[in-house]
This record gives sequence, structure tokens and C-alpha cells, in this order.
Amino acid sequence: MNNKTVVVIATLDTKGEEAAFVKQQISALGGHALLLDIGLIGEPGTAPDIDRATVIQSGGSSLETLLNNPQRQEASPVFIAGAIAIINEMLDNDEVHAVLGFGGTQGTSNCAAIMQALPFGLPKIILSTMASGDTSAFVDIKDITMMFAVSDILGLNPLSRTILSNAAAAAWGMSQSPFKLQRNSEKAVIGMTNLGVITDGAMHAMKLFREAGHEVIVFHAIGAGGRAMEQLMKEGHIQAVFDYALGEISDEVHGGFRSAGEERLTVAGKLGIPQVLCPGGTEHIGLFTEANVVPEEYKDYVSVFHNPIIFVPRLNADDMRQVAKVISERLQHTSGNATMLLPMKGTSRYCIEGAPLYDAEADSAFFEELQKRLPRTVEVQLIDAAAEDDVFVELAVTKLLDMLD
Repeated sequence: MNNKTVVVIATLDTKGEEAAFVKQQISALGGHALLLDIGLIGEPGTAPDIDRATVIQSGGSSLETLLNNPQRQEASPVFIAGAIAIINEMLDNDEVHAVLGFGGTQGTSNCAAIMQALPFGLPKIILSTMASGDTSAFVDIKDITMMFAVSDILGLNPLSRTILSNAAAAAWGMSQSPFKLQRNSEKAVIGMTNLGVITDGAMHAMKLFREAGHEVIVFHAIGAGGRAMEQLMKEGHIQAVFDYALGEISDEVHGGFRSAGEERLTVAGKLGIPQVLCPGGTEHIGLFTEANVVPEEYKDYVSVFHNPIIFVPRLNADDMRQVAKVISERLQHTSGNATMLLPMKGTSRYCIEGAPLYDAEADSAFFEELQKRLPRTVEVQLIDAAAEDDVFVELAVTKLLDMLD
């Protein structure tokens, strides 16, 4: 196999012995490891390949300045910026093929911030004492793999040697992958959002897009999914959008866990990327709750449980008008081709006639508000079908394909 390079990020003043062991393990596998030091106060416990002074200088400061009054809150942004700049320059020259970092709370936070700024597709692994729990703050929307260190990363012993060796082997193995994030044809790559309640329609759309020669990247629209899709648009990896699930907007407005933040639904329009939109899954929000317990504030709402701990209340007419208002506001800057298709018989399988969240009055209020508020740059079409119906999906796919011709 090719001799690939793994950048190992660590505070070498406290993790020098462990870093040297990881470097040795990668070398024994036939790889090449570069130790990048993000430790400040103590002397490195092993020789770095990229020393702290170089990292700090690349981050816009100097070792002397940071040591004058060493504070984590001042040093961390400098180390993060410096490491990002160094690794990105190496990427431009095809000199790095994976990144491995390790540490406790501070080391994990710094490694995560560095890796979140690196491109999708580059293997990124963090061995961390923080990996047994909520890792969303560290992973965010990037393809970061986290491993639980089990013990503190402090000294070599039978357990730490095994775990560190596994992390080294994982990074080296991932560096061997022959795939890079790139288009496989001249056809546009299509980004599509999806939710479980419209998955049949998404699968049908995927089949049609593929038959037309397009590859499709599908995103689970539960917050991180929509944000990841829009970041990939910014990086140029997505050239057209079928935004089939807009439930993230409903959760943003009404406090559900699927919120994707204030930028959601603005990026494609600003970039001028062709987009077909469908308000799939907007009729409800998702809330975590005790198993099968209805929150007091939703006692009067029609609702179902998506699973025992995910409570799904149906939004009423006034709630839906608020969602329509925010969707319309976020599409105000839309340029290029954009069409909103409104499925008049239901925005998901939860709210079609006979389903547990059916509410024709709320649907009508929502559709009317959208028609009133959407900007003129967004074409609006009313379709006498539900979002998962073949006729709706086929019309939506044809609409986007026509934009790409």
C-alpha cells in the first residue's frame, strides 16, 4: 500500500509518551506520522514534527506572547487557527491523508474545532475521554469519528496501549481509502433532504434521478442533516437541490430538536443553485420526552409518538402560519431557478386523510400563507396529491431535471 501520512494532533507537553507510541504504531503499519504540537506551557515530551511555535505563528501570534500570560481561552483560538492553516496547506499539496487527535476535555475541544474546519472526506478521528456521551458539540456536521478512550489518556499501560494502537490503525487504515469527494460524471450532484415520514417518496425520487444520470446525496433533515447539505453546497459538491423535507424550519420556529439554525433554507437561493422545494414534514415537530409521556403544554394537541421517546404534536393553523412566514422570509434572497411544490393532500404520511395527524384546516392555512408571502423569485405550484404520491414525486423530479437541461 502507498505510504500515506497521518497528522497526529496532541498536547505534547502532557501527551508526549502517548503521541510517540501512536507515531511508532503508524510507522510499523507502513505509514508516516507527523506530530503536530498544540501544547503550550510545558516542554514537549517527545520531538514534534510541527512544533508549537510554528503552529502559533501560523495562527497569528508568537510563543513568547502566549507564554507571557498563558491562558487557555487566549491560546486555544491561536492553536486552532494555526493547525487549520497548516493542515489545509498540506492538503493542497497532497501531503496529508488522515488526521488523528486525542485528549481530554480541552484537547478534544481543540481537536474538534480543527477537524470541523477541514474538508469533508478527509479521515478525521478523535480518541477522547469525552466520547461516551453527547458528542454533537465535537462532531457537529463533519465526518468526524470519535473513539472512547475508556481510561484517561495519561501514561502507557496495557489498556491505553491497546486503545491507542487501535486508533492509530484506524487512522492509517482510513488513509488508504481510494475514494475522494468528487463528481463521477459531468452531471450535477443533487442534494436531497428526507424524513422517515416521506422516505418512500425519497426513494422513488432517487431512482428517477439516477435513471437520468445524476448521483444523489440524501440528508436526514433533523438539524445536522440540513446544515451539512448546505455546507456541501458552499464547498461546491452539490449543484442542484431537491429540498423535500422542511420540517427543520417547523422545529426552529416551535422549539423541536430538528432545528437547523437560522441559515437553513437560505444558502441555495443566495448561491443561485437550482432548487425544487417541498414542505415535507412541516406539519409536526419532534420533541424528546419521557417514554410515552405527553408534555403538559401539548395536552390539547393532536399527537403521536414517533417512537417511545420522540413525541410528535400536530401544529395547528396558527402554528403553521408562523412556519410559512419563516420559510418565506428565508427565501427572500433567492436567485436562480426555484420552485415550491405544495402537496395539497398532505405534507407527509402522518397528515394525509385518515392518518393520525390529519388537519385540513391547518394545511389550508399553511398553504395560503405560503402563497401570500413567498417571493416572486420562487415559482409556486399547487399539486393535487400527497408528498409521497408518485405523481407528486415525478413532477418534482421532472421540474428539477428541466432546470438542469
